[in-house]
Amino acid sequence: MAWGGGFGHGGGVFGSHSSTSSGLPFGGIPSELMDEATKLLATEPAHEPSHLHFSPVASAAERRPLSLWRLVGAHRGYLVAASLLVIISSVVLQAGPKLTEFAVNHGMLPGHHSLKVIVVCSLIYLAITLASVLLQRLQTDVTGVLASRVMRDLRVRVFTHFQRLSLSFFTEEKAGVLMSRMTSDVENLQQLVQDGVAQFALQGLTMIVITAVLFSTNVVLASWTVLLVVPALVTLSIWFHQASERGYLTSRDRIANVLADLSETLYGVRVITAHNRQRRNIVNHRHVVGAYRDANLYTGRVAAIYGPSTNMIGIVGQGVLLGIGGRMVLEHRLSVGALIAFFLYLNRFFQPIQLLVQQYNSLQQGRSSITRLRELLSEEPDVAESPTARVLAPIEGRITFENVGFGYDPAHQVLAGVNLEIAPGESVAFVGPTGAGKSTLAKLANRFYDPTTGRVLIDGVDLRDVTLSSLRRQIGVVPQEPFLFAGTIRSNVRFGRPDASDDDVAEALAVVGLADLVARLPEGVDTPVHERGQTLSAGERQLLALARAFLARPRVLILDEATSSLDLASETVVERALDAVLEGRSAILIAHRLTTAQRADRIVVVEHGRVSDVGTPAQLLSRPGSYRDMYDAWLAAGGRDVVV
Repeated sequence: MAWGGGFGHGGGVFGSHSSTSSGLPFGGIPSELMDEATKLLATEPAHEPSHLHFSPVASAAERRPLSLWRLVGAHRGYLVAASLLVIISSVVLQAGPKLTEFAVNHGMLPGHHSLKVIVVCSLIYLAITLASVLLQRLQTDVTGVLASRVMRDLRVRVFTHFQRLSLSFFTEEKAGVLMSRMTSDVENLQQLVQDGVAQFALQGLTMIVITAVLFSTNVVLASWTVLLVVPALVTLSIWFHQASERGYLTSRDRIANVLADLSETLYGVRVITAHNRQRRNIVNHRHVVGAYRDANLYTGRVAAIYGPSTNMIGIVGQGVLLGIGGRMVLEHRLSVGALIAFFLYLNRFFQPIQLLVQQYNSLQQGRSSITRLRELLSEEPDVAESPTARVLAPIEGRITFENVGFGYDPAHQVLAGVNLEIAPGESVAFVGPTGAGKSTLAKLANRFYDPTTGRVLIDGVDLRDVTLSSLRRQIGVVPQEPFLFAGTIRSNVRFGRPDASDDDVAEALAVVGLADLVARLPEGVDTPVHERGQTLSAGERQLLALARAFLARPRVLILDEATSSLDLASETVVERALDAVLEGRSAILIAHRLTTAQRADRIVVVEHGRVSDVGTPAQLLSRPGSYRDMYDAWLAAGGRDVVV
């Protein structure tokens, strides 16, 4: 039999004799690089196996609001080491001006000439400089390791949170926005932990140390410094903090929009090309990027005001203090060496401020990222597992809808007063007009959503009273557009049972009729499958999805019209595979074609969110109703299939 969907004509992987000839890139290591790759693998350190435990209910620690200090506090050893290095570096770096003061007063002034003093002070200064370089290198190493560990924890925490959230969250939120949380926001935090926090701590501690040294050098000049410079800097810094925070929060939102628009364009590139939307999409993307640019321009203008203003305050302050200090030297109330040392320290007092200005952008970006990540992690799943939920025992497959009502928006009900029972091993087809609630009933049966009123039971047990993992282990889902993951045929087939043996995989492929086709491929079950299975035909993707469902051994199978997008030849093969997969299982079939509905044990007609009729295909055809009207339309069309 020739497959119109690519099985017999090379339209997909299985229609050709090699993955290369079908357009797939080579998925292994080139032979000329194999020796080098082997040597590289030999030097790879041994990694301990991961012992991760996933729970659909977040732990108490995971529920605590996200903060930078909690992130770094989880690695106390590195945090303590980094803190000690910052303290030592800050103290060591401030010995230079004191050495200069001693060299001037005891080796350069008239009556105190001493080359020995100058040489000794110079050598000590050089040793201190070398020590500070070593300390800064150690500090960079420690903060780098700390940042990488913190980011690993954060990425795993955010990804784990995504696994817990309900489908409604991903329906309402753009994928690009979520990607920006895992990419740019996390990267901002990594930059902050690796460079920003250490620099803020070092420069802040340096300012404290220098302030103490200034007062020990001369109380009068130090007091003038505090009175003239500090109030102006504090006032300016408060304004900058508030203005830049608004700007960076806006910037984080707008870069998320940029990534969301990019993601949507990449996913829809075929539709864009088919409808000649390239120019309009570029114009739209320019608007999105322009909004992001405007947010960056705002933060840039704020920084442009703050940086030069702090420079001006520093220069004016030094000018005033030079006049005061010079007069004190003339009045012999201050030595020349002490005045030089004071101004060296004063320059070092302003230097951290300038460095902090440069690092403040990193700090504000990091703070904005923490705010957005905190908001994300505070999202609660709509379908939550009860703390008292019990493991669902092996089921027979009786599904009961008991006075069920539901609405994606509580103000607009999709289902109302649905009462229905599906017997163990029975296949039931849901038919009805688009938007009637067919797919919604299937989603409630798998607890993708919870009913707003009534109950959904399986073998007499409310779905809300059992653990999600034990429920979904026994319910398989094959969507209308099956999703395949980048990997191989083997990894996709045993997606629901990663521990399945090769024999189990072979059996699943044989049941759906793919065994011979896969066996003819040079790489067999190790043939590469691209992201979303784009290199496969629709029929190939559907058969692999059925093999995956069969291998998972569910007691209940939900199929959202597995044949609606196939040609007639492909549909015949897939339906034959369906018969094998459904044998002995309860099944819910979302039927858009009458040929699919006719294969079910019973048909449920859904209209306007309610069950309007139920019966076997023969019973529904024997009495007036919506289903017989659909069937008559099918006959009037000459036996061609009618999509319902």
